[in-house]
Amino acid sequence: MTSVSLNPNKAGLALATLIGGWHLLWSLVVAAGWAQALINFILWMHFIKPIYVIDAFNLFTAALLVVVTAVVGYLFGYCFSIVWNWMHRS
Repeated sequence: MTSVSLNPNKAGLALATLIGGWHLLWSLVVAAGWAQALINFILWMHFIKPIYVIDAFNLFTAALLVVVTAVVGYLFGYCFSIVWNWMHRS
């Protein structure tokens, strides 16, 4: 069986894009004013009484959310690839 080696930078960028992009989408939902209804529906479907209140959109907070989650995603992807490559070395 051929072992696949992961490029740490590419793995980090892939996960940063995925997680940062997901939070960018959430920020857009908040900006559009749809977040409270969405979170209420999601919690209701899980038999949870909604107790959370979505705050008003703030551009700085949204940018910080996207940047921090992208950085964390990059670090997780990078570290995952290092561990993967270490466990699959020949």
